[in-house]
Amino acid sequence: MAASTVTAVPRIKLGSQGLEVSAQGLGCMGMSAFYGPPKPESDMIKLIHHAVAAGVTFLDTSDKYGPHTNEILIGKALQSGEREKVELATKFGITSIDGKHAVRRDPAYVRAASEGSLKRLGVDCIDLYYLHRIDKKVPIEITIGELKKHVEEGKIKYIGLSEASASTIRRAHAVHPITAVQLEWSLWTRDVEEDVIPTCRELGIGIVAYSPLGRGFFSSGAKLVDSMSEEDVRKVNSN
Repeated sequence: MAASTVTAVPRIKLGSQGLEVSAQGLGCMGMSAFYGPPKPESDMIKLIHHAVAAGVTFLDTSDKYGPHTNEILIGKALQSGEREKVELATKFGITSIDGKHAVRRDPAYVRAASEGSLKRLGVDCIDLYYLHRIDKKVPIEITIGELKKHVEEGKIKYIGLSEASASTIRRAHAVHPITAVQLEWSLWTRDVEEDVIPTCRELGIGIVAYSPLGRGFFSSGAKLVDSMSEEDVRKVNSN
């Protein structure tokens, strides 16, 4: 019997600015937030190490997850030498005001958010830094201008957007090249195919699709709801 072999996860160019990542990424949100209670830290660190060893090196988090606890978790996972093996992406822009979600992207907030993420992750530079959501109160040009300064200062390598319209992507890209746009894209989320996907392809911007399996429903079916805790946002939103 032939010995079993592990198929290496292919690597791809994400966008046209030089970033190379594993074709499959590891979304870390559910380890700490939203999909039920936080998972045991030691188990999640082992999971991250296992993923990296298997070639899944593109790690995705946000300062919103927890908040902050997911970045702290990843920072701990990277302390044993994994930092140089991974492409680290995090996001900023969603905060809380009086207990309610709010979106901010003014320059002062951008800088405070990036410094916080760098500290929690325990790194000197973030590979891909996304604006998590769009704030219409501040022109996108101002936010990208501040992020451009971060690139020049060596705090981040590449700039990304999450859930942005085609027009916003074009305006942002005119200030500084956008490397990637993260968006929900699956068999039941197809609206981005009309304008956003073609715009990204035209401009040479990489596409990072989250929830490609419909937040677990395509892999587990409707019965998935029955196994969810009351803290799982998928259960709340399905009621």
